[in-house]
Amino acid sequence: MDNFIVSARKYRPDAFSSVIGQESITQTLKNSITGKQLAHAYLFCGPRGVGKTTCARIFAKIINCQNSTSETEPCNECESCTAFNKSGSFNIHELDGASNNSVEDIRSLIDQVRIPPQVGHYSVYIIDEVHMLSQSAFNAFLKTLEEPPAHAIFILATTEKHKILPTILSRCQVYDFNRISVNDIVKRLEFVANQENISIDSDALNVIAQKADGALRDALSIFDQIVSFSGTQVTYEQVLKNLNVLDYDYFFKITDYLLKGQVSELLMILDDILLHGFDAQYFISGLIKHIRDLLICRVPKTIELLEVGDNIREKYLFQSQHTSVAFLYNALDIATQCDIQYKAASGKRLLVELTLIKIAGIASVEPNGGITQTNKTTQEINSKTNSVTTEANKNTASQQVAKEQASNYQTSSPQETPEPQKSVVPETSFKPEIATFSIKKPVANKSEEKADTEEKKTADLITLTNENLDKCWKKLAVADKEQFPTLAVTLQNTTPAIEPDGKINIVIENEYQKNEFIRNLDRIRLFLRSELGPHSFDFTFELVEPTDTKNMYYTDSDKIKYLSEKYSHFDTFRKRFGLDVS
Repeated sequence: MDNFIVSARKYRPDAFSSVIGQESITQTLKNSITGKQLAHAYLFCGPRGVGKTTCARIFAKIINCQNSTSETEPCNECESCTAFNKSGSFNIHELDGASNNSVEDIRSLIDQVRIPPQVGHYSVYIIDEVHMLSQSAFNAFLKTLEEPPAHAIFILATTEKHKILPTILSRCQVYDFNRISVNDIVKRLEFVANQENISIDSDALNVIAQKADGALRDALSIFDQIVSFSGTQVTYEQVLKNLNVLDYDYFFKITDYLLKGQVSELLMILDDILLHGFDAQYFISGLIKHIRDLLICRVPKTIELLEVGDNIREKYLFQSQHTSVAFLYNALDIATQCDIQYKAASGKRLLVELTLIKIAGIASVEPNGGITQTNKTTQEINSKTNSVTTEANKNTASQQVAKEQASNYQTSSPQETPEPQKSVVPETSFKPEIATFSIKKPVANKSEEKADTEEKKTADLITLTNENLDKCWKKLAVADKEQFPTLAVTLQNTTPAIEPDGKINIVIENEYQKNEFIRNLDRIRLFLRSELGPHSFDFTFELVEPTDTKNMYYTDSDKIKYLSEKYSHFDTFRKRFGLDVS
């Protein structure tokens, strides 16, 4: 039986051209070799598995190569390169800083540095995990590191740069290695799979790359583990099962249920996830990432930040364009608060369940439950994502109404003013515990492909008066009483008034009320537009301090005087216990 070599060692780069994701560093090192500007000490720092030790070995190999190529790569034919490839080079010395961290170890190293190389021009000393050296060892190493012999070059590698003494850092050229991107890891894994004649899905490779968290060595180790489990035919489902990773479809389904307000389905799918052994906080973290990915998919410029396979990318694009931005922002805020409170919560599962219920409640206060264009499910997306047409929703009259209302609702810019909705949303639909979203009063059937003119949209606007604005204002205060009690109290204590220029003036008593309004301004506008039509709803604030201060007591003397007048026995009580104002 042949000895098995793990992929991380078998496919370890032996030239700068094969190093993945560190082009700026490799190019700088090659330029320093070409220009003969070699420093006497280097510090390679960065996360695990990104190529620090690999680059140190390649650098040591090239500077001792007797016939390096024009691209500044080793020839692999000279005596020095041959000895290096057989791990028998006497010019390269690797030390482990964790096990050689005492002053005596550093003294032995200093004695060894004095000996010139037998083959080649330089003796290279690579010290891994250099941050593990003791304080005394660092101090003993300072002089030699600053002024070593001409033939000695030190390359220090560490994952914890902050633990290195400033006196060490000042004597080295520091190179910060980056995390390797998901796309680069996927390309490297595809190369390894082709070399090993292994068939594997691109989506499966993306899962492995994301699980590796920017470390190519970890990705190759996971790849070997998956191949041992699945053989030469690796599928996406096998990778999910072996790595115990939540499938993307879970989060697409959860988002559908959240938009529809189906609380019972949400609780059941959460129970299924927990029964599969996933931690509730891991689920919340995945939900936060899913909502974030939906947000960045709404802008073409940021779609490149989505690090998933092509099939999953299509699903993200489809669902993001059918979900409102306001819903995503509010959902992200609630889920993030749950992630922050999770460790301190005694009922962790209950906290996650309440979070899902709150997010589902957002849909009840937004037009069409936060769905911007259509109400399709993830199952429809999986079956035929690219062939979805408007005729697919013409089966029933209710589907026509839902799609017509959703297509009219836009939150982007004034020139895309949506068609107003004259019907009033029932007050009960604004409570978080309602599990369904209401469809407004049906309108006359008409072709979905014909756009309404701007004149008709303007004619359908509900006239904005102080009377209907005040009525809607009080309704919002009642709707927010349970979920947003502070905002509800602020709304009850203020009265909006329409100014001649069309802006809404609000008289406030203090800065706290103003900050509360500004914090919830998007929510207030969304509610008012759903009730009164797509007006601009620009607000101004007027600070007026209360004039009735006769019952306000500021000093201790005033407070004691008030208590003495109100309670006959207060003076007796105060004198008996020797209580007085200084």
